[in-house]
Amino acid sequence: MARKTISGLYKRNGTWHIDKVFRGQRIQESTGSSDRKEAEQYLIHKLEKLREQKIYGVRTIRTWREAATRYLTEYKDQPSIGLTAIYLEQLDPYIGDQPLTHVDDETLAPYIRDRLKSTRTRDGKLKPGVSHRTVNIALERVIRILNLCARKWRDEQKRPWLDVVPMITKLEEKKTRRMPYPMSWEEQSILFAELPDHLRRMALYKVNSGSREQEVVKLRWDWEIPIPELNTSVFLIPADFGGRHESSGVKNGDERLVVLNNVAKSVIEGQRGLDPVWVFPYGQPDRNGKATPVHRMNDSAWKKARVRAAKKFQERFMRPAPPGFASIRVHDLKHTFGRRLRASGVTEEDRKALLGHKNGSITSHYSAAELGKLIDEANRISATDSRGPALTILRRMAG
Repeated sequence: MARKTISGLYKRNGTWHIDKVFRGQRIQESTGSSDRKEAEQYLIHKLEKLREQKIYGVRTIRTWREAATRYLTEYKDQPSIGLTAIYLEQLDPYIGDQPLTHVDDETLAPYIRDRLKSTRTRDGKLKPGVSHRTVNIALERVIRILNLCARKWRDEQKRPWLDVVPMITKLEEKKTRRMPYPMSWEEQSILFAELPDHLRRMALYKVNSGSREQEVVKLRWDWEIPIPELNTSVFLIPADFGGRHESSGVKNGDERLVVLNNVAKSVIEGQRGLDPVWVFPYGQPDRNGKATPVHRMNDSAWKKARVRAAKKFQERFMRPAPPGFASIRVHDLKHTFGRRLRASGVTEEDRKALLGHKNGSITSHYSAAELGKLIDEANRISATDSRGPALTILRRMAG
């Protein structure tokens, strides 16, 4: 007599899949097996678990992957969801199959170890591991999702997915944090001389406006607001500005006022007419007259330029370049702007306004006179160095 087979299984691409309705609930998933007998055993086990849940109220054991998937679905409109998805993808091989009750310091340890570990690239160079801060950003996502499992998400019997959230230990950051590195005027001159033209223009604008990287590369002409009383203009970046990722927003959630000192204004004037949309377009416009915006300043050209700059520094001063300069970051241009404002005696309140640390809506917060004062303050650092390296670079660009 032939063995009775279990219904609800079908084969696709060599693997048995389930498509079955049991007690009013439809089950659709892969068994992960190409063997019919193993697939049937998996289905029997699955049905028994569902029966226990329906009859005895046995709680479903949720995996980390289920929780992470639900988070990505429910919070898909979150400004930082793209970055979160990257971190969750990195975590998945380590804890994806783990029950939520097993996600703790012990199961996260291999992930942390591998992320911190230096690796060798194909050309034999040693690539350092990520910073403690980068690991902590991922751990903060883990904590957030586990909290949702315990405090918000419920099963059919209104029980939480997780009873108790374990205490996840984050890494110490203070001792490993990369400190800001404001450049000297000499270092700025050396670095900017090594940058390709499009990066040099953006860098000169950034170090004289205090803008963030994405506020430079995605700067649009329709954000420019003329100030006739002062014979100048400012840029007002909207609060819903998308940055690198769609809807990522301005960092502090407010409109961002960008005041132009003389150097930043000269850079902007040099960009007029290049593209109708982007202030800093990349390459030539296409057949429709549209140029491509730059996605980031911190690209391979930037990294190669700072290597050359470190060598030029050593040749000029007969000593190795400071570690901070040898690994100078794009964001350090903003730190440079802020440090120069402080050194020039600009008040903390005005520094915050110029750096975008407070709401900058000119229609409700600033008069022309107040804007004029901010412009004057910003101009205090546009040519602080008597040798004027920034202005020299500007002339070189224009020529």
